[in-house]
Amino acid sequence: MIAFVAGPVAAVAPGTAVIEVGGIGLAVQCSPSTTAALRIGEHARLATSLVVREDSLTLYGFADDDERRTFELLQTASGVGPRLAQAMLAVHSPDALRLAVAQGDEKALTAVPGIGKRGAQKLLLELKDRLGAPVGAVPAQGPATGPAAWHEQLHAALVGLGYAPREAEEAVAAVTPDAEAQEKPDIAVLLRTALRGLNRTR
Repeated sequence: MIAFVAGPVAAVAPGTAVIEVGGIGLAVQCSPSTTAALRIGEHARLATSLVVREDSLTLYGFADDDERRTFELLQTASGVGPRLAQAMLAVHSPDALRLAVAQGDEKALTAVPGIGKRGAQKLLLELKDRLGAPVGAVPAQGPATGPAAWHEQLHAALVGLGYAPREAEEAVAAVTPDAEAQEKPDIAVLLRTALRGLNRTR
């Protein structure tokens, strides 16, 4: 198992970062909140989980070990693969997921693209004894971004999660009033708001 990668950030794209390790560029699949915190040329350390398939080896990267453990625990539930687990962590922090499961918060899970009402009910049952209790305060905000960049990062994050560019543009437009009301728009909060709006329209 590759527990983490550390090195200069060689490239950042929607849902992917390339970390240079020993002269080799490792492509790591990351959530939008993780890629939003990376800067090309700067050193980064990402906790990682290697997903092995018959036709591929995919490395998933996370801001810390807690996110990685949660990612792996989520996949112990039936029907949850790495992409859905990553989408859940794109919308909710590990502690927010633990709190939602502990409280039986169905609405929190249906805010994740790809999870309907029945799926949320099933996940609440399966994950109840697996995720554990929240270990700290559930953060209200994630990493902040500059006012000139938030719309591009949000659009890229939504496209990276599988939405069509036009859907992503509409979602960005819908949250623009909220973003403009903030001195430093918070990409993680805006992403959760945009995903909730997209979920309602599907």
